[in-house]
Amino acid sequence: MATSKDLPDVGGFIRDLRRNAKISLRQLAEQAGVSNPYLSQIERGLRKPSAEVLQQLASALRVSTPAMYLRAGLLDDKEGQGVLAAIAVDPELTMAQKQSLTQIYETFRRENARLAEATEAAGAAETAEKAAATEPATAPEAPATVAAAATGPVTPEGTPTEAVLESVAVTEAGAAPAPTTAAPQDTAARLAARKAAGAAEEEQS
Repeated sequence: MATSKDLPDVGGFIRDLRRNAKISLRQLAEQAGVSNPYLSQIERGLRKPSAEVLQQLASALRVSTPAMYLRAGLLDDKEGQGVLAAIAVDPELTMAQKQSLTQIYETFRRENARLAEATEAAGAAETAEKAAATEPATAPEAPATVAAAATGPVTPEGTPTEAVLESVAVTEAGAAPAPTTAAPQDTAARLAARKAAGAAEEEQS
């Protein structure tokens, strides 16, 4: 695999790209936002451009910034940059073919990175949904409107029956006072006895 030492100088690379694009030195300088003398010194190897200037030149020449950085020795041969370096130094490819291959390669890498991010996000969402589905449901709290003494039969809705509520009311109010009058049944029996006794006396007389 080619290294930065095996690559031509960045100035010559820029000059070849400019000539292949059929633009003048002045036109490239204007498009890249640098001065004409400064660009001339870069092409002749007298000045070493900064990363920012290389990015501007790459944009003006319609080449990838990593490829330009590789030519300048600003990138290591890793994370796919070796492929760009191999394309850049391949003597059997024309400059236009190198530019096209570089752009296609970077497009594929960006697309794969987007797909990987989307897959990771979908997996995280699915994991969160499964975790939410397996969480135990919280039991509803018992109604606090019924007194603690109201124990016993309840209705289907879970509320105490009337008998239970009455027992609670009796418990809270205390025992009922004893009746002071005779029961109705006892009074009727006494009246009947008195009538029978009176009838017996009349017969004897």
